[in-house]
Amino acid sequence: CEDCGKSLIGECKLHGPLIRAKDRVIPSRARLTLPHYLTLRVLELRAGNQQILGVFAKKVIQKRTQFGPYVGQLSTKLTRYDESRLVLQVLKDGGKYFLDTPNEDCGNWMMFVRLARNQEEQTLVAYQHCGEVYFTTVKPIEPHTELKVWYAADYAKFMEASAVFIKEESDVCPLPPVAKEPVDPWMCSSCRSTFATFALLESHQCMHKDRV
Repeated sequence: CEDCGKSLIGECKLHGPLIRAKDRVIPSRARLTLPHYLTLRVLELRAGNQQILGVFAKKVIQKRTQFGPYVGQLSTKLTRYDESRLVLQVLKDGGKYFLDTPNEDCGNWMMFVRLARNQEEQTLVAYQHCGEVYFTTVKPIEPHTELKVWYAADYAKFMEASAVFIKEESDVCPLPPVAKEPVDPWMCSSCRSTFATFALLESHQCMHKDRV
């Protein structure tokens, strides 16, 4: 204690505790990578001060906007699992690995994007390209709209999941994903072909014999 000149274990009984000055909190790597036109919002506060976050648009984001690649640690098993987020895997050197994000300093902002429970709220599609996972918008995203993602058709097969996923509020996303039959797929009115997303339907080149 500088006042009484004594070396003490713990607080000085005469002059009390020291005034502690805290360092400035540095945002995590994941939060620092967030693009300037996106923002994180706290959707729910759970026990232990655990925040449930969502990614929202601050301005209009055009269709076919690509985000990524998703940053995570390659692992044979997940150390952190959140039922509101997609489970992601990649093929590297002939092996199948999880993209694991045990904490916010091991990933980028894409780890905060929640999964879409149905086609109406899906704004992003996840797919693998050259050993990396990317998210691409399937429709224009209006300001204040949450970004939500589901697997592209081919990536859904790789993940052994349904290409089209309808999830009720009370459901829990399985780990690993369970294969399901497609529900209410997007259908071409001419040739009756079905597609996992509206984006795939739009890019479909229909050459029907009877009608265009």
